[in-house]
Amino acid sequence: MVQYQPSLDTTFAALADPTRRAILARLVERDFAVGELAQPFDMSLPAVSKHLRVLERAGLVRRDKVSRIVRCRLQAKPMQEAARWLDTYQRFWTDKLEALDRYFAATSSGETTPPTPAPAPAPTPPRPRRSTRRGLPRPR
Repeated sequence: MVQYQPSLDTTFAALADPTRRAILARLVERDFAVGELAQPFDMSLPAVSKHLRVLERAGLVRRDKVSRIVRCRLQAKPMQEAARWLDTYQRFWTDKLEALDRYFAATSSGETTPPTPAPAPAPTPPRPRRSTRRGLPRPR
């Protein structure tokens, strides 16, 4: 059964954009005012603010307003959850690759003969296209 994790989905969606990842990379160094944070990017301040809102919704950034200055701070907890999720798959693939390495080491020393590969399944023919009410094929 698939377990839906909305916080994880939001985190990965926020990390999918290279500008947002660059913003987070800058926030690793220290907290920044929004204007300072926007300086190296070739975009308007409202565009940077939109990126910050996405990061804030994902819980990756916290904005604090002190008088007229809005400062941004990195929040690492959502990334820790994403790293924990990814770690499961890293362990899975590490185990698989180690088993494959052991297999090749055994076959190269002559201990085991490699199995013959199974024949490839025959290709399935394409399904006929349904037509619309007017007898024209539907666009794909």
